[in-house]
Amino acid sequence: MAEADSVVPPAPPSLVSAAHCDELAAPDPVEGVAELIDRATSAALAQWTMGIAPESLGAAFADWAVHAARSPGRAMLLGAKTERKLHRLADYIARAVSSGGEAQPCIEPLPQDHRFTDPAWSQWPFGLYQQAFLLTQQWLDAAGGGLPGVTPHHEEVVRFTMRQLLDLVSPANFVWSNPVVQQRVLATGGMCLLEGARLFAEDWQALIRREPLGDGGDFHVGQNLAVTPGKVVFRNELIELIQYAPTTDEVKPEPVLIVPAWIMKYYILDLSPENSLVRFLVGKGYTVFIISWRNPGPDQRNLDMESYRRDGVMRALDAVTEITGAESVHACGYCLGGTLLSIAAAAAARDGDKRFHSLTFLAAQTDFSEPGEIGLFIDEAQVRFLENLMWQQGYLDSSQMGGAFQMLRSADLVWSRGVQDYLLGERAPVNDLMSWNADGTRMPYAMHSQYLRQLFLENRLAQERFRVGNSTISLEDITAPTYVLGTEKDHVAPWRSVWKIHVLTDCDLRFVLTSGGHNGGIVSPPGHPHRHYRSLSRPDGTRHVDADAWLANAQMNEGSWWTDWAQWLGEHSGEPVPAREPGNAKKGYAPLEAAPGRYVLQR
Repeated sequence: MAEADSVVPPAPPSLVSAAHCDELAAPDPVEGVAELIDRATSAALAQWTMGIAPESLGAAFADWAVHAARSPGRAMLLGAKTERKLHRLADYIARAVSSGGEAQPCIEPLPQDHRFTDPAWSQWPFGLYQQAFLLTQQWLDAAGGGLPGVTPHHEEVVRFTMRQLLDLVSPANFVWSNPVVQQRVLATGGMCLLEGARLFAEDWQALIRREPLGDGGDFHVGQNLAVTPGKVVFRNELIELIQYAPTTDEVKPEPVLIVPAWIMKYYILDLSPENSLVRFLVGKGYTVFIISWRNPGPDQRNLDMESYRRDGVMRALDAVTEITGAESVHACGYCLGGTLLSIAAAAAARDGDKRFHSLTFLAAQTDFSEPGEIGLFIDEAQVRFLENLMWQQGYLDSSQMGGAFQMLRSADLVWSRGVQDYLLGERAPVNDLMSWNADGTRMPYAMHSQYLRQLFLENRLAQERFRVGNSTISLEDITAPTYVLGTEKDHVAPWRSVWKIHVLTDCDLRFVLTSGGHNGGIVSPPGHPHRHYRSLSRPDGTRHVDADAWLANAQMNEGSWWTDWAQWLGEHSGEPVPAREPGNAKKGYAPLEAAPGRYVLQR
């Protein structure tokens, strides 16, 4: 009996055989093929949708439609709005007819909408066209929003898509409904339409060849752009480091290292001489270095965020300190370059590296929880869609990125330009900033995938979950004084999103909000008309205030933020030292060639 009690009961029979378990554990040989087919199909589709995922749009409209279908009260409200708008339009028509064709409008365009500013739009029947369009625009915006239960992201996608579809049929886009175009046709005897057809053919061919639309005008890199004298003093597979020649006998002891975004060519900060921030800094007595990123191709597909930090920012920092002998530098990052600089600075602070004397972030986000309208294109389906496109190509091309940014301001950047070029037959004059904007770059697959997922989608940097090396980093570790710039009309890095660095850091911080947009607000030399900026500093240890409180308390200043930044840098610099010529052969950094170098010329 004792022996019977000690016997272990037999295990219950398995529902599947051991051989079947082995089969389930083994990788399915078809799985890899299936993934390859799915990726290739998605990448092929992305070529025709400007990288915008149809499933993202479908999910948003499905969410909206389901909630709209079970909201009869909402339908009743929209019906009432329709009736009121029809009454307003009927009243406008009656007043216009009684007055001979012109009447006080019943609705005004949005402040940023300049399609109907010409006085000819107030004449009959063109006033009717634009008034009906604007009332429809207002109604569609109301119809797309305000449905309880629809996720905020889906609601914004629906409203955005409705705006795009309506803009497609704007009366400004057609000869028969645009009085300005009709006047031009009469004045030129129709030759403007022939010229527009020629320009359209040129642009269509450029689109097929994946070249920038239009041309760069009379601006050329190395001739009248990026001409501040300097030398390439270091080069690796990712960057060229340019050091600029001094124009003063003495310079500040701390050199300035500028980290531009790799989504753009560096010379936005060294445009024509009168618009060059680099030249301005050199003239103020700073030893200026700037990174010129390589324009990656398929062979660089595996370059990741760590590559850009280690072989970009930190390798440049090594070179700057070795060339100059300085113990620390003023580091400045613009756009994505600022985000990367914040990562590098937080990792350096974690590791006890004190070479960042001060930090400047220009239109750079560190918290992506509210990225602005560009967030319309960032969700799981969209990121996966872009990943498949980049997986096929090895990179994301500037034209594929530019489509999304142009759609954010399609009324100005797409349709108004189409009317100007193809109906009026006139190319807008090209300036240095426009020429730079047409000089696109690419982004490697691994890096951009990590950027979209870990920063935009998962917001790891702000949540102290972003890893550098074997551990995470925290922006709270940064103790260097920090200067942060936002721009009022920024649709890429909205200033309230940029402002959130206040919450992530405890350092001495000065925040400046300047007029202009993501690019135009940065290129703001002293003497530029109609420029202003707001400024307010937060000393180390100051209690938190929100963005609205900051805006209410900030000081309004006329002029350029460049002078404010130069003064701030001066206050955080030591006593002057003799000027430094580019390079240091004794340290192994003999000048390689004259600025602007070769990477910036890569297409």
